[in-house]
Amino acid sequence: MFELIRPKKEKKVPVVLSEEEVRQILNCVRRPHYRVCLSTIYACGLRISEGTNLQVGDIDSARMQIHVHLGKGNKDRYVPLPTQTLKQLRCFWATHRHPVWLFPARTRGGVRFKAMTPMSTEGVSEAFKAALAESGVTKAATVHTLRHSWGTHLLEAGVHLRLIQTWLGHSSPKTTAIYTHLTWKAEEIALTTINELMEEMP
Repeated sequence: MFELIRPKKEKKVPVVLSEEEVRQILNCVRRPHYRVCLSTIYACGLRISEGTNLQVGDIDSARMQIHVHLGKGNKDRYVPLPTQTLKQLRCFWATHRHPVWLFPARTRGGVRFKAMTPMSTEGVSEAFKAALAESGVTKAATVHTLRHSWGTHLLEAGVHLRLIQTWLGHSSPKTTAIYTHLTWKAEEIALTTINELMEEMP
């Protein structure tokens, strides 16, 4: 019987950075290709592999969207593209002008134009880790924390949960609903409302 019984999986609340902490960390990323990639990952709520694999053709500047191809579960989706992020991507692309990849790998001699693959996720992770250490932020954050933070910040700003679910590419609203437990602003508003209600009670 004991061989058949399995303990329930532990459900941990993900680490979330404040907007100021995100800025602190990104400001400490020294190399432009890593800084622009990590900024795009946060600004669009991407997974690390989705960020490094972005292609020039994925950018729809007319509709201000990014087409994410074959995300988790082999699903495509569109996410909003902030104006500032588009400017950063254009400026960075102008430094290498690769016909396919927005973040091409560096070839011998440092030439990116002829790269056959995008830059590695390992390099992006290491750059984030180094920036986190330099920033003074003590939370146990990873690149994926930027995605969790983006979803939480949108919810705090009043964006509908269903819309955030679509942009993140979550199959179930239950997955996205975890961000409702991470929004201190929402709790603050709720407490204020409760106090106001109780003031009118006899």
